Amino acid sequence: MSWAAHDLEPYVIQRHLGKRVAFMPLLLGSYAPDMFTKWFVYGIGISGWHIKASDPARFHRGWPGVGFTHSLIFGVLLSLVIYGIWRKPILAYSFLIGQFAHALTDTGDTVGTMLFFPFTTHLFSIGAWAYAGQLGRQVDAGAYYSGLGFVWDAIWLAWAMVSWRVLTREYFRREVLVADPFFKWANRTISEATMLALYRAAFFYGATRLIAWSIWAHVVHSFPLDLRWGGPHWVHAIHSSDLNAAASCPCPCCRAAKPRLAMYGGLVLAVRFRRLGDRLIGHARADDEAEALPRPPLRLRPRAIRAARGGASSG
Repeated sequence: MSWAAHDLEPYVIQRHLGKRVAFMPLLLGSYAPDMFTKWFVYGIGISGWHIKASDPARFHRGWPGVGFTHSLIFGVLLSLVIYGIWRKPILAYSFLIGQFAHALTDTGDTVGTMLFFPFTTHLFSIGAWAYAGQLGRQVDAGAYYSGLGFVWDAIWLAWAMVSWRVLTREYFRREVLVADPFFKWANRTISEATMLALYRAAFFYGATRLIAWSIWAHVVHSFPLDLRWGGPHWVHAIHSSDLNAAASCPCPCCRAAKPRLAMYGGLVLAVRFRRLGDRLIGHARADDEAEALPRPPLRLRPRAIRAARGGASSG
C-alpha cells in the first residue's frame, strides 16, 4: 500500500492532462479502492467494540475479501455507473484514471493487487516494499517509511512539487474550474477561496503525512532504515505468494485456465484503454482547433440596429 502517493498522484496527472480531466472525480478515483475498506485492516473502535478483519491482508487485497476494489474492472464498472447517472464522459474517465493509478501503484508492495479480477484472483506484485498492514497502523507506517515505500512517496512528492503551478489560483481558474463539473456547481454557492482550499487539501495532506510519519518513525522512534528490495526485512511482511497459494485451485484445469483468462482480460482492457486515450486526444485536438478558429463578427438584429440608429439620431 502507499501512504502519500494516492494523495499526490492526481496533481501530477492534472498537470499533464489539464482541461482533459476533471480533478474531483480524478481524486475520488484515487481514493476509491481504500475508501470503505482500509478501516477494517487496522481496526476501528465503536462504542467500546473493536472491529478488525480476521485476515487483514486477504480482506484488503485478496479473495474472498474486498480485493476486487483494486482491480481494473472495478474502475471500469464504477465509471460506467458514473456516466449512467450524470451523462458526462469527463467525470467517468477521470474517475477511471484515478482508480487505475491506485490499483497499479499498490502492485509495488509485497502483496500486490488482483488487477484482472474476476478473470483471475492472482495477486500481481512487484514486491518493492513490505506489506505490514496486519500489524497495525503504527508498525505499518514505521515499516513503510523505513523501506522503498518512503522512496516511492518521496518521488511523487518531488514530482508534485515540480508541478507546483497546478496549485496556483491562475491555474485553478484556467484549467480546473472550467473543466470540472463539480467546481462549476460549487462556484454557485461557495467562494473561490473555499474552492481553492478544497482543491489544494489533498496535496498538503499527502505532503505533511509523508513528513510527519517519517519524523515519527526515525526521530521520535528508531525504526531501522532498510532500503533493500522487499524491505524492511525486520518486519513480518505478507507476500502475494502466501495468498496466491491459498487461493489457487490445485487442479491442472484451473491452473492452466486462469493465466489464459487473465491474459485475455488484460488484452481487452488494454484495447479499451487505448480507445479511451484516442478519444481524449481527439477531444483535445478538437478543442485546440476550435480555439484557433477566428470568431465571427458580432451581428446585430434589425431591432437592435434600429434602436442604435434611433439613439444616434436623438443625440
